[in-house]
Amino acid sequence: MLISRDFLSMQSIQTLGAQVYFYQEAYAQLSNHLKGSNYSSVFVLVDENTEKDCLPILLEKVEQLQKATILRIPSGEENKNIATCLQLWESLSEADADRKSLMINLGGGVLTDLGGFVASTFKRGIDFINIPTTLLAMVDASVGGKTGVDLGPLKNQVGVIREAVMVLVIPEFLKTLEERQLVSGFAEMLKHGLIQDFSYWQQLSKTQQFGTLEEHIHRSVSLKNQVVMKDPTEKNERKILNFGHTLGHAIESYFLNESEQETLLHGEAIAIGMVLEAYISSKLTGLPEDQLSDIKTTFKRFFKSVVFTASQIESILNLLRYDKKNSYGRVNFVLLKSIGEPVIDVQVPEDLLKSSFAYYME
Repeated sequence: MLISRDFLSMQSIQTLGAQVYFYQEAYAQLSNHLKGSNYSSVFVLVDENTEKDCLPILLEKVEQLQKATILRIPSGEENKNIATCLQLWESLSEADADRKSLMINLGGGVLTDLGGFVASTFKRGIDFINIPTTLLAMVDASVGGKTGVDLGPLKNQVGVIREAVMVLVIPEFLKTLEERQLVSGFAEMLKHGLIQDFSYWQQLSKTQQFGTLEEHIHRSVSLKNQVVMKDPTEKNERKILNFGHTLGHAIESYFLNESEQETLLHGEAIAIGMVLEAYISSKLTGLPEDQLSDIKTTFKRFFKSVVFTASQIESILNLLRYDKKNSYGRVNFVLLKSIGEPVIDVQVPEDLLKSSFAYYME
């Protein structure tokens, strides 16, 4: 992947509780932070992929980490659970971690979500730094302070909102990813355009090569941060970030729990969810037909289609009652009036939910 000069000079982004640094400045800022902070101990959390592909680079660039303790967990959404947290809490205790310890989470969204939750709850909270290594984590998990784990197949049922001390976005780690992982992260970038910026949507929808996506990472982080700054605890406007996620999370949970089905990556499930919820938007909130067609065509171009049986659709819709955005027993959707103009807290009739799957599979 070629890293543009513009990216090398990108300014850091101030979030509510952390600074997001990009590329070479990220290494320098981490080094300076470790020099200037009197941490009693430093832990680096990795999975088998980031230990092999990313940790050696980090240790070479930041000499203060040479004596850090490495904590390891297996990769995959199926390991984003309380059992893994228990293992890490015990490892921290056995290594005499205290309230002055630091945890650095080096990995994708599963690892940063889980690592942030472990750090936020150990000794009632120790500092943590996130270094997202996937495109999805860079543009989504990097901002907003959401940490947590799944409860069985149910996504993000247990967690807290707590910001990292800093976030380091280092696009050279994207070189280690398969294209499927890059495309998965691209779904969240497309979402940022759909809910906030029509011109950004148009720009991204014309993408031909995923090797140039680093040019857009800063824009996506900035767009998400604008929303979170206005509504950090998701009372109102921050809900727009959930477009595509109500049905998308249910689809992801279903395939995660069905051993006979191929597991979908997060972005792959959310891409389906965005097409479904765009169709519902055309029926309930006035999304123009030409924009609906554009959304479906774009996602179908980047993501392979999935065929759903009637029984699978029933199972997916049954999972909606566990969605963490529900209130008073109602399933709340984020829909679109038009691209760049979202609407929150919309209830959707069940027959329309089913017909959205029929539209997706046409």
